[in-house]
Amino acid sequence: MRIAQIAPLAESVPPKLYGGTERVVSWLVDELVDLGHEVTLFASGDSRTRAKLHSVWPQALRLGRPRSDPAAACAALLESVAHHATKFDVIHSHIDWVHLPLLQRLKVPFLTTMHGRLDLPGLPDLVRSFGAAPFVSISDNQRLALGEAKWLGTVYHGLPTDLFQPSYERGHYLAFLGRLTPDKGPEAAIRIARAAGMPLRIAAKLPRSERQYFKQRLEPQIDGKQIQLVGEVNDQAKQRFLADAAALLFPINWPEPFGLVMIEAMACGTPVIAFRYGSVSEVIDEGITGFIADSEADAVEAIHHIEKLSRRGVRAQFDRRFTAKRMAQDYVDHYGTLIDVRPRGHAMARRPRHSQAADLRGVALSAVDRECTAVVIPPLVQAPTPVTPTAPSGKPTIKTLPPLQE
Repeated sequence: MRIAQIAPLAESVPPKLYGGTERVVSWLVDELVDLGHEVTLFASGDSRTRAKLHSVWPQALRLGRPRSDPAAACAALLESVAHHATKFDVIHSHIDWVHLPLLQRLKVPFLTTMHGRLDLPGLPDLVRSFGAAPFVSISDNQRLALGEAKWLGTVYHGLPTDLFQPSYERGHYLAFLGRLTPDKGPEAAIRIARAAGMPLRIAAKLPRSERQYFKQRLEPQIDGKQIQLVGEVNDQAKQRFLADAAALLFPINWPEPFGLVMIEAMACGTPVIAFRYGSVSEVIDEGITGFIADSEADAVEAIHHIEKLSRRGVRAQFDRRFTAKRMAQDYVDHYGTLIDVRPRGHAMARRPRHSQAADLRGVALSAVDRECTAVVIPPLVQAPTPVTPTAPSGKPTIKTLPPLQE
């Protein structure tokens, strides 16, 4: 199958530091190549991939110097895709909305994976304008706000099985990994760690828009002893950071579409303690890979039970559910469906060779953050209350299963 992958331009593929979407695209592209497909990646020129790289801009925008015009980079990306579109059996986009007017007119099968939050003003009207455009969600919860969209299905993220090596030794600190924004819950993580009497290490990206928040709310609490700030980490440093932790804290307070850091921790054998928002209930297997809490007190209580979980069991569940190979095979199924339903008169030059088809809550973003990485930014308004399952308050149910056989 000849497959085009359209990546965001904010980061390289894979990203040098922070960049969840670009990291997932990298893993997906390489797995599709391993499955025998002909894959072309439209991305920044500093990307690295086993597919054919079609560079549409010399450098990724966030770390590139001198700074480039994001709108110009986006225009170059769309022009390149339009020029080469008929060479592919299917086009897979990861840049949210900006490509839709173009791709729905090119008569080439395409789909879009939505990587961001969808409970934003204006999106239901936008979806109705593209009623025939097929989408893939990264969790079932993510799609609840846009029930009218044409959803092909949900494909959970996956990562290579050899990317992180698990540690089966008990960790000695709590870990927080993510952006330093209120939605990600770093303040809650600090309070939970202090209440549990455990050290907390924070490895995180600080967006420009959140520097005042960091100075006022977080920096005074980072004492360099119990609460330590590590900064942004690459994959090599992330391996040790997660593997040496007793648990990952994920105390979010927004409708997280997936939460890649949760499965990165699981790959290291590290259990996760997370708040019940967004995709959390779909990603964490309660009592196997971690605990789901409804309050900070619940999270502290869960920390006291973390030793009951088998770190080998955590890794085994990751291997069952969240590998890049499984992710790629799920997408191949969707590609095959799109090609099979293509109207007659638009037959492909060649049929597939394989049968595998068997922070946006009121935050002002920079121009780079608004480029065609992903989302159409609505006016700055108070975000609606997330649509998430409601659970009774109280202590978390600790459902520890017997350890898996080694």
